Amino acid sequence: MTKLSSNKNNSEIILELKDVVKSYNSGGTVFTAIKGANLQIKKGEFVSITGPSGSGKSTLMHIIGLLDNPTSGQVLLEGKDISKLQEHQLANLRNKTLGFVFQQFNLLPKTSALENVTLPLIYSDIPSSKRNDLGIEMLTKVNLLDKLKNTPAQLSGGQQQRVAIARALINNPKIILADEPTGNLDSKSGDEIMEFFHHLNKDEGRTIVFVTHDPDLAKQATRMIVIKDGRIC
Repeated sequence: MTKLSSNKNNSEIILELKDVVKSYNSGGTVFTAIKGANLQIKKGEFVSITGPSGSGKSTLMHIIGLLDNPTSGQVLLEGKDISKLQEHQLANLRNKTLGFVFQQFNLLPKTSALENVTLPLIYSDIPSSKRNDLGIEMLTKVNLLDKLKNTPAQLSGGQQQRVAIARALINNPKIILADEPTGNLDSKSGDEIMEFFHHLNKDEGRTIVFVTHDPDLAKQATRMIVIKDGRIC
């Protein structure tokens, strides 16, 4: 896979939020989770989003990840306003431009590591004849070539998360989004996952945005965004 440009040489804004508000109506009561967020993510950045429980960081990640539309404001992806796109349009953008890594891994339990990794390619234009080759390439990248036939139950937590990272990479996304990626791991496995994210950012120029409640983990990013009571501090 082609190596991306170094983050030191690129200041292109890949994602931007302008005056984003996200409100929810529950039983006639309106709750505003995000209050006028303004944010720019540049190509090649390694960004953390942190804050206390209930601060709005997960909602903010859902908006950045095109999993939810804002109530008002704009979300710009490579300069194009995607705030009002329909769900099928957002799903297409997510598959082509974003890679997701979740706290719970979200792997199919009865499916091999290779099949889990290649799953996003079913919805892409890549022919089936090339999918396994790409999956093997990604599993090699995360040092799991010897586990390609193993199901999630046959893998440790750290290995499962590396499978999830390989899956996130397989469509060569423009942004990798990780939601509490070390939350279900022991400290050693968590350190290994963070080391791998650092490698992806520094050596491949990958743009990475991750959410964490752990301020020490958040400080590992090159830029830390703190959110409190729905506002970016």
